[in-house]
Amino acid sequence: MDKRLLDLLVCPLCKGKLRYNQAAQELTCPVDRLAFPIRDQIPSMLVEDARELPPEEEVEGV
Repeated sequence: MDKRLLDLLVCPLCKGKLRYNQAAQELTCPVDRLAFPIRDQIPSMLVEDARELPPEEEVEGV
């Protein structure tokens, strides 16, 4: 994922900074505990497409 794009994208709910999880191909929001999928190098920032992170799952990424 392009670092410049990551710097521009924010969580659609809280407007907080996202973390890129390269292994899972997701952008995660540690505040809302949501993971937004990246498909074909395009992040889907729709809340309906995001998965909720379970409490035991760490929010990883840069």
